[in-house]
Formats: sequence, C-alpha cells, structure tokens
Amino acid sequence: MQFSEVIKKRRAIRNYTDKPVERATIEKLISSAILAPSAMNLQPWAFAAVIDRQKVDEYAKQAKEWLLTSLSKTSYDPSVQHMLEDPDFTVFHHAPALVLILAKSSGSQASEDCCLAAENFMLAARDEGLGTCWVGFGRPWLDLPLTKAGLGLPDQYHVVAPIVLGYPKAWPESPGRSPAEIHWLG
Repeated sequence: MQFSEVIKKRRAIRNYTDKPVERATIEKLISSAILAPSAMNLQPWAFAAVIDRQKVDEYAKQAKEWLLTSLSKTSYDPSVQHMLEDPDFTVFHHAPALVLILAKSSGSQASEDCCLAAENFMLAARDEGLGTCWVGFGRPWLDLPLTKAGLGLPDQYHVVAPIVLGYPKAWPESPGRSPAEIHWLG
C-alpha cells in the first residue's frame, strides 16, 4: 500500500477475529514506532505487550471495574457512565493483543514523543493488515502504581498510549473529516 493509502485507510477497530498476533509482528511494528521523531532525540519511550486474549480480556474487566468506581477521579465526562455500565462493553474490545507505549520519564515532551511513536505504530499496523484502537479508557487504570507493579512495569514510567491490536473482522468506512481550519500568518 502507498503511504497516502495507509493514512487514508487507517481506522479505529473495535471488532477483531480470533487470529493471534505474533510476537515478531509486534516487534516489527515497534521497530517502526521508534523511528518517530523525539525532542532532542531523547527517545523517551518503552513498550509493553500482551499477546494473550484472555489476559487482555481480564485487564479489560479490571479496568472497567476501576472506572465504574472511580470515574470521578478521571477527566472523563460523567456521561460515559452508561457505556461503562453496559454488560456487553469491554474496554479492550476483545482484541488478541494490547501494546502499551510508555514514557520513561515525565520530562518535557516525553508524552508528545510517545504520541508520535504511537502514530507510527498504528500506521505500520495498518500497512500490515492489522487494526488498532487507541483506548484512552484503559490509561487511568493501567497507570495506577498498583497496576504497574502487578504488570512488572517501572513505577516511574507513565502509560501514554494503550493500543489494542488484531486482525479486523471488517474495515469500517471512513466517518469523513471536517475541512482543516487553517490560519495563514504573516
């Protein structure tokens, strides 16, 4: 696929087949992610991956339970409560894999640099025929010290981008985009 096609055809996928994602495939995607630019070339990212759908579903359940009891501690609008209360809603969409992009510090630009790596990761995944979805709902629970300790992640690392990954059951049509608002200066 041409790069412009990859950009145009990337979608947030929330419905995956049962086909597992191989470790080598995730390593290849991370190799693309780390080619992202970073402030002063500090490359402040680290990655964690889960390639067991049962574990991903268990983490989704734990994240959902935490959100239901702690929504007021997050920046989410209270209107999402109804979605979280839906018994069919799962935070990580039953994906076969979950990849976390972590900032190794809270230094200037670390989160932004990790966002750039996340975009590279998602575009590389699309080019490989894989779907992704950046799941913001997962971040507050994943970034708790107790959760990080349970997962074996360094406490000083911060979860920036929880991204589910897998082979989509279907590629949704584009929801379209509003025209860019451009302010020409000078």
